[in-house]
Amino acid sequence: MVDGARHMELQGTDKTPAVSFDPAAGVLSLTGCSIPENADRFFTPLYDVVERYATDPAQRTTVRVTLTYFNSSSAKYLLDIFKRLEDLHASGRSRVQLEWRHAPGDLDMAEAGQDYRSLLEFPVKLVEYED
Repeated sequence: MVDGARHMELQGTDKTPAVSFDPAAGVLSLTGCSIPENADRFFTPLYDVVERYATDPAQRTTVRVTLTYFNSSSAKYLLDIFKRLEDLHASGRSRVQLEWRHAPGDLDMAEAGQDYRSLLEFPVKLVEYED
């Protein structure tokens, strides 16, 4: 792994999701609620880490998103990150998969996962989880 593709751990807050990124394993997880007051300040460092990771990725890259709620600015930044990973997938250097996890009966989050699936050119798996 390239030195720039570093491990990232962020504690979740009431307004920002917990983030765990293990570049050696190729696993990025976002969990919680995403309504940051300044989405650019929250997501830009994450995008930058993904950008560096894409220069020397693991053979497989798994993105696990388990959000209870996210706002429209978060949706835009998530799509930016997913689109960067789509480029990585298209290059053939890593097989990228998004696991969009939602609670049973959470139709809004299930629909959001379906929306991302329709926008992305790599596998998007919708996963219903139990608390």
